[in-house]
Amino acid sequence: MVEIILLAMVAVFVGLRLFSVLGQRTGHEQEPRMPRPVEAPPKMTPVPQGIPDIAPAAEAEADGLVAPTASAGIRKISSADSSFEINEFLIGAQAAYRMILEAFWKGDRDDLSHLVSDEVLESFNAAIDAREAEGHILDNRLVAIERTQVEKAEFQSNTARITLRFDADIAGVTRNKDGEVIAGSLSDAVQTHDIWTFARNVRDADPNWLLVETDEAA
Repeated sequence: MVEIILLAMVAVFVGLRLFSVLGQRTGHEQEPRMPRPVEAPPKMTPVPQGIPDIAPAAEAEADGLVAPTASAGIRKISSADSSFEINEFLIGAQAAYRMILEAFWKGDRDDLSHLVSDEVLESFNAAIDAREAEGHILDNRLVAIERTQVEKAEFQSNTARITLRFDADIAGVTRNKDGEVIAGSLSDAVQTHDIWTFARNVRDADPNWLLVETDEAA
C-alpha cells in the first residue's frame, strides 16, 4: 500500500514539472522559424559572366590584379555597364583562357567560333589546318594559371576592351599520325606568358566577351 502511494506521488510531481516547463498549448503559440535553405553557387559560364558577392574593383587594384595604367579604363567600363565587376570578369577570363586553349589544341573549330572573334578564328583555323596537313597532334595540358593581371582597359563607342596577361604553366607534346612523340614532354611544364584582349559591346544583349587579339608577353 505504501509503494502505491509513493508511485502516485512521483507521478503527480513529474506531471507538475512537465506542466511548468512546457505550459499549455492554446493553438496560438508562434511556430519556430525554419532555417533558410542555402542557395547554390551560380554556375560559371565559358566566358566572363556575372557572379554575385565579388569584391569591388578597388580590392582588385589593391591586390595587383589591375595595373595602375588600366585603372581609369576599368572605371569607364564600370560606369558604362553597371553589371560589370572586375573580379568576376577575371574569373570568367581564366575559364575562357582554358577553354580556348583546349579547343585550339584539340582542333575544335566549333567551340572556338563561340569564344573568339572572326579574325582570331581565321588565324586559329589556319594554324589547325597546317598542323593537320603535317599529321601532327597536340597533347597539351594547362597545369596552372599562376597569375592573371589587367594590363590595359579602354572604352570607346560602347565597346569595352580589356587586355590581360596570363602567366601559366603548360605541359605538352606533339605527336605524329602514328602517335609517336616528336617534340615536348608531359612531365615538364613550361612557363608561358600570353597577352590576350577581350572585347564586348556593352549595349549588346549578349553578355559574352570575345577574344579579339592574342600575343606573347615580352
